Amino acid sequence: MLVPRQAAPDLSVDTLAHGRFDLADEKPERMTLVCFYRGLHCPICATYLKELERLTPAFAERGVTTIAISTDDSARAQEMARKVGASQLRIGYGLPLATARRWGLYISSSRGKTSIGVQEPTLFSEPGVFLIRPDRTIYYLSVQSMPFVRPSFAEMVQALDFVIKNDYPARGEYIGDV
Repeated sequence: MLVPRQAAPDLSVDTLAHGRFDLADEKPERMTLVCFYRGLHCPICATYLKELERLTPAFAERGVTTIAISTDDSARAQEMARKVGASQLRIGYGLPLATARRWGLYISSSRGKTSIGVQEPTLFSEPGVFLIRPDRTIYYLSVQSMPFVRPSFAEMVQALDFVIKNDYPARGEYIGDV
């Protein structure tokens, strides 16, 4: 189980327009927001990534870099980037399922075509959102087994203002006996 204040797993994927992303090489002022999404087949993901694209400048103003990553191949990732109008948001692709599992993401199997008529991959990861500090420790994480009811990026931007102003620590770090 991943826990705040502990090291994030390794993460390295190709991106559509920004070369190779490697979390170990990321140098944000405050944090890196990693958004794992289900893939091109998911209409909820497209809406969600549009919000992240729109708010990427607000995150940047707060010293937070952003990337959205899926298990999709480059062609499907390119189509998703087109759908969401990604010009500022980095889009990573080709996430290995073993890496998804190390990040605590749930894995689903295909149920055929989705409501928008796009074939699901044989296996793919479910959503997750992480804020990772420059020292590669986890600050925030939200992992889901379903595509519904995801954390709000607008609320996250507001929360970051509080976090920065108050030097608020990562919570949920206790792993001792209860």
